[in-house]
Amino acid sequence: MAAKLSGLIAAPHTPMNSDGVIQFSAIEKQAEWLVRSGVSGAFICGTTGEGLSLTVDERKRVAERWFQVAGDSLKVIVHVGHDCVPDAVELSQHAAAKGAFATAAMAPTFFKPSSIGQLMSFVKPIAAGSGDVPFFFYHMTSMTGVWLSMVEFLQAGAEVPNLAGIKYTHNNMMEYQQCLAMSGDRYEISFGQDENLLAALALGAKSAVGSTYNYAAPLYLRMMKAFGENKLAEAQACSRKVVAMVEVIIKFGVLASGKALMSRVGVECGSPRVPVPSLSAAQLKDLFAAIDKLEVLEVVA
Repeated sequence: MAAKLSGLIAAPHTPMNSDGVIQFSAIEKQAEWLVRSGVSGAFICGTTGEGLSLTVDERKRVAERWFQVAGDSLKVIVHVGHDCVPDAVELSQHAAAKGAFATAAMAPTFFKPSSIGQLMSFVKPIAAGSGDVPFFFYHMTSMTGVWLSMVEFLQAGAEVPNLAGIKYTHNNMMEYQQCLAMSGDRYEISFGQDENLLAALALGAKSAVGSTYNYAAPLYLRMMKAFGENKLAEAQACSRKVVAMVEVIIKFGVLASGKALMSRVGVECGSPRVPVPSLSAAQLKDLFAAIDKLEVLEVVA
């Protein structure tokens, strides 16, 4: 069951006010911006969307709002992962029933599987909750601490009939190539590290999911176009801008910086939910100055 993804899939922020209350009305503007900026989908309630900081009910309501506003212009992939399997199954069933293009789940983050068999025992009921809707495993070792082989995971993939592939958010490019080589027409291996996208394109990536595509998609699309036209120097120059941008974002905090930068493209996403700190006024000023100097943001008409 190959769920065909292409181009850039943004991982949207969940808009909140300073008290952490979700601003559902802002999601429509997010969707409109993503369509204008050229992305093909939205991977919601994942890391960037603060999914694990939301209640089950909040996650359902966020998903429902995205389904309402995305229309036919964006493929909505819903992250339904949860350390509590029954809650994850509930989210999976809800997403499938409401019209998700696909669902996804990362490994549990507290009691961690130590073998592929244990990981499969966790994944199978969550994927089954989606029925025939495609399911992606969200591989993000930096957050989950689960370092199991994704090659072995795909080898065991027949245990999950609706497994569509992997959102591969890891810097092991050797393993990424191995996953691509064995995926064929069966699985989609969507790349998840924005700063390494050019390398992934050279290895055969067809799609990418990431947080900086929320506000800097035009830069990445220029890079992808240059790469496709064999203009490698131009693609490399774009990639160096990407790396410089990500370096700044890491310095100020990825989540808080990302939400702040959305305001620079006209979409207010507010502050992160605790324990992630918001940026001070001085930090915001320094962040904007550093990003403006790089000239990486474009307001799309």
